[in-house]
Amino acid sequence: MVLNQNIKVAVDAIVFGYSQHQLHVLLVQQKYGPMQGRWVLVGGFVHDDEALQAAVERELREEAGITVNYLEQLYTFGDAVQRDPRMRVVSVAYFALVNATELKLHADTDAADARWFPISALPPLGYDHDHILSVAIQRLKSKLSYQPIGFDLLPEYFLFSDLENLYCSILGQEIDRRNFRKKILSFGFLEETDRVSKKNAGRPAKLFRFNKLKYKQLEQAGFYFEIKFA
Repeated sequence: MVLNQNIKVAVDAIVFGYSQHQLHVLLVQQKYGPMQGRWVLVGGFVHDDEALQAAVERELREEAGITVNYLEQLYTFGDAVQRDPRMRVVSVAYFALVNATELKLHADTDAADARWFPISALPPLGYDHDHILSVAIQRLKSKLSYQPIGFDLLPEYFLFSDLENLYCSILGQEIDRRNFRKKILSFGFLEETDRVSKKNAGRPAKLFRFNKLKYKQLEQAGFYFEIKFA
């Protein structure tokens, strides 16, 4: 049998950040090619001798000047044969959650610019990246109920109200704040520290910290994180 195949493999990265009470996504502006000037997700073709995750990490360094601590494979996009006008391309997408305030963006290689955009005010995206982003947002919303991933979007020390606002922002709805606080604190991995916030007027508020080691210990002991948002 003669194999007549000319398919390219690419990777795309959906990097979420959180600031000013809004969920943001990292986008880069294409410098060359059919999408020149358009905003797209960070990504590119996989080298012949390269692992998929290594390709994503390289593209993040080259196009946005950043490294991330955690990447999770999201989905493989390739059902739309014409998703790339140049050729048949199958893309393996990954998503990451980062504290955007700690990352300094620097566009390079085939990216003319790199910026954070709030999900509520996105520019028109190239390729099928609006669809990829939509799938990633749905995954993020779903995971909020069974993994404590929201802490990855916050700084090490934060106000409890910051955590509440983060959940409200991502879910696009109000939550029962009293029950939410009671539930989160009952898990035992959120620590109230002696540090206080200086950004609000009035009485200083205590800052909290997510104890990742404590959470891992609880998880190994059979603990299951679950929050229901009715």
